[in-house]
Amino acid sequence: MAQGISVSRKEIWQITYPIIFGNLAQTIIVLVNTIFLGHIGAAELGAAMMAGLYYLVFTTFTQGFAIGVQILVARRLGEGNLREIGPIFEHGFLFTLLLGLSLFGVLHFCTASILGGIIHSDSIYTSAIKFMDFRKWGIIFVSMNYLFRCLYIGLSNTKIITYTTLAMAVVNILFDYALIFGHFGLPQMGVAGAGLSSVLAEITACIVFFFYTFAKLPYKEYDIFAFSTFRFNLLGHILKISLPTMFQRLISFGSWFLFFAMIEHLGEQEVAISGIVRSVFLLCTLTVFAYGSCANTLTSRLIGAGLQDEVPRTLRRILAISMATLIPILIIFSIFPEQIASIYTDDKLLAAHSVPALFVVYISSIMMAVAMIYFEFVSGTGRTTFALLIETGVLVFYMAYIYLATELLHFSIQFVWTADWVYSFLLMVGSVAFMKWYPWKYKDLKGNNKTI
Repeated sequence: MAQGISVSRKEIWQITYPIIFGNLAQTIIVLVNTIFLGHIGAAELGAAMMAGLYYLVFTTFTQGFAIGVQILVARRLGEGNLREIGPIFEHGFLFTLLLGLSLFGVLHFCTASILGGIIHSDSIYTSAIKFMDFRKWGIIFVSMNYLFRCLYIGLSNTKIITYTTLAMAVVNILFDYALIFGHFGLPQMGVAGAGLSSVLAEITACIVFFFYTFAKLPYKEYDIFAFSTFRFNLLGHILKISLPTMFQRLISFGSWFLFFAMIEHLGEQEVAISGIVRSVFLLCTLTVFAYGSCANTLTSRLIGAGLQDEVPRTLRRILAISMATLIPILIIFSIFPEQIASIYTDDKLLAAHSVPALFVVYISSIMMAVAMIYFEFVSGTGRTTFALLIETGVLVFYMAYIYLATELLHFSIQFVWTADWVYSFLLMVGSVAFMKWYPWKYKDLKGNNKTI
């Protein structure tokens, strides 16, 4: 990357396409679980959606922490301070392991009472508990997977994410089919089988990450796995960057879980429709969040290299590529909406009722494409506290809209999903305002770039 020249389209794509595959990992788990369970019944479909979102709320702690590691790794790479990358990762590894164990304890002892206080339907609650009895065992492995993913994204070395995603997809599809329906001599476990297959997929990805890191990563160059003296000040520095992101992810996914909890109060059919819509929405925004991660990494790297003036042009380039990738997907999905919905269920009436909400999320995807790139830019500057403040303010309006739509006015399900329009628009406005008016290019009194 030459001085004064913004990042090329080729480089953006080389960084992003493996991240797309990485994002596909959890999406595949949701997609396959939704498709298979949708053919069993609405209660099982709703249970997997509710329990899966509940599980993701807990993963936001480790995901947010890993993003802090990613920001610091990308910054040190941009500065050319390669030997500091290893200690950052090592301290992150130890903290992630401890955090994962703590989260497992909460999932193990508190899940029944938490879900019992949120889910109204007895059939959905019973199936959700069966799902979580197995799903909870994956929390440590998914935490490690997030950390490894963010290490490689920060290094702009993302091919391994493709390999782990393929491994997860194969294992998840195979064991979902075998355990949900009882094929290949394995027991027919139904919704519990979906939980177990998801865990097996996450364990597989974690093993691939470890083997690849030891075999391919020049870890001596980065001083990874040297495990020198533990530095509390370094962990404190990582946490200073990570904590706002951890809370930001928590309130973001937590709000989404509450969104579906309020939908569950509307009825089992609305939950089933939302399960289908959520899965399609995740497919539509698969590239959106990947380009957001790219914007985060390149923002941090450009600032570390002293090229912060190139950041706005690079973001516009990322946005143009993101739209060029997203629009064809939405056109195809718009031509065949009922056929897309029918993939998830044998109930033709349920598929037909899902179509209006699908068009709502197609529009949401376009708005999200803009919002995520500029929101991830905010985190990429290292001002993660501002990212937290922006998201918190947005979610206040988002949750108020959802409460109004579900609990007071009882909107139809497609109008409830317009809440994502509110979220995306306000997130975009807050992030662009930060870029325009906050002095994120700040330099110290000696004229050097103020870094993190």
